[in-house]
Amino acid sequence: MTTTDYAAYIASLPRVLAGAAALFRDAEGRVLLVEPNYREGWALPGGTIESDRGESPRQAARRETAEEIGLDLPLGRLLAVDWVLGTARPPLVAYVFDGGVLDRDQLAAIELQEEELISWRLVPPTELTAYLPGTLGLRIEAAYEVVEKGGGTVELEDGRRPGEGV
Repeated sequence: MTTTDYAAYIASLPRVLAGAAALFRDAEGRVLLVEPNYREGWALPGGTIESDRGESPRQAARRETAEEIGLDLPLGRLLAVDWVLGTARPPLVAYVFDGGVLDRDQLAAIELQEEELISWRLVPPTELTAYLPGTLGLRIEAAYEVVEKGGGTVELEDGRRPGEGV
């Protein structure tokens, strides 16, 4: 196979989007959510992985967190990986890392990226799906469960463990 043939082959492969986020909590166990200005609903701090720049999912989650809320903190373990089949967009692989527990000083130091975010809030885990619709809410609930109950990284498909169904 020539270099040109290989480049054409690579260009013909399906595309998959990739994103990474951090799950931060406060001392009461509430989850830090951010409100984007470019779409409805809430999210975890995070965003697109810039793989064309050699960025890993962990690096993306840390970079996006620093950009979005002004906190540049090392992240803990990988909590969840979710394969989200798209209809209006390509499929997405979403990674959720443990951001840890933020103290009062860290919470007070949050500075929102005004170009993308309107506000932030701490949400009790029992209210997550009210703020996070569909697969996103299921993904964050599953990641939170790993933090609270322990266990390994959870594998998800559209926010559910394989075989759970709808």
